[in-house]
Amino acid sequence: MILILTILLALAIILIAIVKFDIHPFLALFVTAILYGLLSGMSGDLIIKSISEGFGGVLGSIGLLILLGVFLGTFLEKTGGAIVIAEKILDWIGHKSVTKAMLLCGYILSIPVFGDSTFIMMNPISKSLSLKSKVPYAATTIAVALGATASHSLVPPTPGPIATAGILEADLGMVIFWGLIISLITLIPSYYFIKKVAYKIPLEPQLAKIDTEKIEKKYPSAAKSFMPVVLPLLLIILASIAKYPSQPFGDGIFTTIITFVGSPVIALLLGVFLSFTLPAKFDNKLLSSSGWIGEAILIAAPVILITGAGGVFGKMLQNSGIADLVGEGLASASWGIFLPFLIAFSLKTAQGSSTVAMITTASIIAPLLGSLGMDSESMRVFAVLATGAGAMAISHANDSFFWAVTQLSGLKISQGNKTHSLGTIIMSFTAIGLIFLITKIFY
Repeated sequence: MILILTILLALAIILIAIVKFDIHPFLALFVTAILYGLLSGMSGDLIIKSISEGFGGVLGSIGLLILLGVFLGTFLEKTGGAIVIAEKILDWIGHKSVTKAMLLCGYILSIPVFGDSTFIMMNPISKSLSLKSKVPYAATTIAVALGATASHSLVPPTPGPIATAGILEADLGMVIFWGLIISLITLIPSYYFIKKVAYKIPLEPQLAKIDTEKIEKKYPSAAKSFMPVVLPLLLIILASIAKYPSQPFGDGIFTTIITFVGSPVIALLLGVFLSFTLPAKFDNKLLSSSGWIGEAILIAAPVILITGAGGVFGKMLQNSGIADLVGEGLASASWGIFLPFLIAFSLKTAQGSSTVAMITTASIIAPLLGSLGMDSESMRVFAVLATGAGAMAISHANDSFFWAVTQLSGLKISQGNKTHSLGTIIMSFTAIGLIFLITKIFY
């Protein structure tokens, strides 16, 4: 009981530090992990060991993945490749189905690109389509926001799911496979929610002056724009299938090759190389410390550090013997897949960041997977997805994405709560419901 109270105290300290005192999540997680080790009675040597193993172990497996994913997203964003993808989706679906198109645009773009950036890029398109189609601007706005939310928390190479999969040692290919299915299905209730609620909100788009320089910019082709995103995802999924005990591709040279190029680091690296073909005129300065690569490293660094601090916290929990002490109680309580969901949901709602919520939850859950009955290869995948489902909601005033949605669109705070915040709750509960059903039916 004392150890459980110590964990609760540690979580409270992390939340208060981040929310009330605006302390960086890395420092909050790292210092609190050490404090937890001291309060739980761990020896100095064991605390130091937990720090080095936790930080190095996690970053050694997923630090590169996060960095490569941000490289990929940066080149798509800077070259206009992301806009090309969005416009192609609009052509496929048709301008008459604007709400569906905006949902899918937000969804697909948020796989390689951060949700905030996706919304900022799509907002001008959202405005113009609202005017042309007579679809309420609030509807197109929330469609982009909820579409971005769906993939941001469930589909790698977004940093949150990658970090969570690494901490929980889940198969990344299967996380992508099931993450795509589950997150796409969550768009269905989101669509009807938008039609029912957002359509009723009167909101006129305010058009800015035309940026002629932007119009004249030469964007890459659709094929070039899609390839850096699609190829890595396909390679990672194929490599996961190749590793099945039934050996569906046999044990020849093809399996050897696909296993290598489909390893997450190599697959994402190939995606990054493909993204280098996107600029109309390639300049070596783009790869310099002051170019796009330098900018991407600055964006990725905080996420990587937070992930490392989460690894320290998780290793500290593991080495304190928490699994042995509370595992039996958790197992008898039948929390199962709902425990990571509830922890992530609470953390997201309390401090605003989906990535921080996912990393912290994964760090807590990792040593408890056996006790929760989730230490099999398949259940580790769904533990990652349950964490992502919880980290979707609730997006409200302490979330930077909430402010991007409301301030750029002109939605009032109350309207943002009624549409965006409530929409994330619907998506979150839909996702965990699907995860529960899938695990019961197939596993």
